[in-house]
Amino acid sequence: MMARKREGLGERHIKILEIMEDYQVNKGYPPTIREIGEEADISSTSVVNYYLKQLEDDGYIERKGKISRGLQIIKNAAGNLIDDVSNATGDFLRLPLAGRIGASIPVPMPTTDFEYFDAESAIEISSERIPSSIPREELFALEVDGDSMIDAMVADGDLVVLRKKGTASNGDMVAVWLTDKDETTLKYYFNEGSRIRLQPANPTMDPIYVDDTSTVEVQGEVVLIIRQPNKTKH
Repeated sequence: MMARKREGLGERHIKILEIMEDYQVNKGYPPTIREIGEEADISSTSVVNYYLKQLEDDGYIERKGKISRGLQIIKNAAGNLIDDVSNATGDFLRLPLAGRIGASIPVPMPTTDFEYFDAESAIEISSERIPSSIPREELFALEVDGDSMIDAMVADGDLVVLRKKGTASNGDMVAVWLTDKDETTLKYYFNEGSRIRLQPANPTMDPIYVDDTSTVEVQGEVVLIIRQPNKTKH
């Protein structure tokens, strides 16, 4: 049943509240301003902020600081309180967005530790999406460049969260640094004894074979893939 429109709420106000309620109830965390804009077909984040400010002033939502998922819906367009608001949002992890990594061919990187974006770049995700057994200080994120892992549901522009590791087991999806070329790539890892095979998840692309195994350094193992809808290639 469609919520009753309250006086002072326009169609966009209602749409934004519906988006926030859907995220909170069905996904367990609030949307970002950019996600609200995409769902509500609003291209400008400033316009989204304009409506959010009105909803906040009218007591429909609350903001928790200047974090990307710091929005909370308090009541819906019909004026009904949303239950378990504090439980739905949960705790959030702020992870460093350490750079961009190739998922097509290896791409040159200016340093070996992915210090490509500025030091303040970060993403925020619900802590429930990461197993509690993984130390939080070992996590970092990379933006994917290319489509070689498309069959693994990793597309150009998506984000991957990795755990810092120096070793890998066969079949792990890892970020590796090819030290002889000063290049990095995201691939499935296979140690075949005399060589290492870096396998794409795209039938149109060939694997990378590295005969000198000492030149392959594992930087991290993928533990979470964050799809980015409507993401355009840089």
